[in-house]
Amino acid sequence: CEKKHPELLHNVSTCRSPMEMFASVLKELNKYESQKLFHVAVMPCTAKKFEAARLEMNASGYRDVDLVLTTREVGKLFRMTPWDVAKVGPSNFDSLLGAYTGAGVIFGASGGVMEAALRTVYEVVTGKTLEDVNLTMVRGFDGMKEAEVDLDGTKVKVAVANSLGCARKIMDDIKAGTSPYHFIEVMCCPGGCIGGGGQPIPSTIDKRKERIAAIYAEDAGLPLRKSHENPEVKLLYDDFLKEPLGHKSHELLHTHYAATNK
Repeated sequence: CEKKHPELLHNVSTCRSPMEMFASVLKELNKYESQKLFHVAVMPCTAKKFEAARLEMNASGYRDVDLVLTTREVGKLFRMTPWDVAKVGPSNFDSLLGAYTGAGVIFGASGGVMEAALRTVYEVVTGKTLEDVNLTMVRGFDGMKEAEVDLDGTKVKVAVANSLGCARKIMDDIKAGTSPYHFIEVMCCPGGCIGGGGQPIPSTIDKRKERIAAIYAEDAGLPLRKSHENPEVKLLYDDFLKEPLGHKSHELLHTHYAATNK
């Protein structure tokens, strides 16, 4: 958008990616040790390397993410060691943010960001409990998915673009003033991050569908499936960030974009 459609930047969410949110919070919480911390993120996307290098991603005063390794690169590193990763048993993540919800898991599939957001938006806007969190109308491998969500009488139109080719049509409609959508998710890679450029090869359609199925299976089996139910996120706001959209939240969880020719 910065390069091709800078006139639409005001429509782009200012929220950092989860990778950058975690990094900025981690280094701010340990700001007296920030210059000694070396933060490594393991990602399915090669574009994350560019994101981490953006000048804006230094809320702590230092580069928030020092190094990004793709899942394929990590696999290569494992093969250089005597470890048999397949025999390593599961264990809990460390705090900060060691707890996670199903909403966080489904971010990796096309439509997952939209579904995760709507699970929380529904409850925040209506004040009611969303009993069925399986918002299947935004799931799937279709190039474009559309839905109308009823927020207790308020109708919200959403769209999910599964690839940049589909996003191009939406951008043209927005510029023409004919887009009916209030909220749009765009995934560059078909299928979402599970088919990212840093993922294991070959990344066939069948492989991507298997990964998507695994993601939704894990989501379905978790006790917490809405982002705002995460106890560690609640604690983070109570003890540190204080409130959504507050000064500290804006400083650490948001960014800005500008037109560029590069």
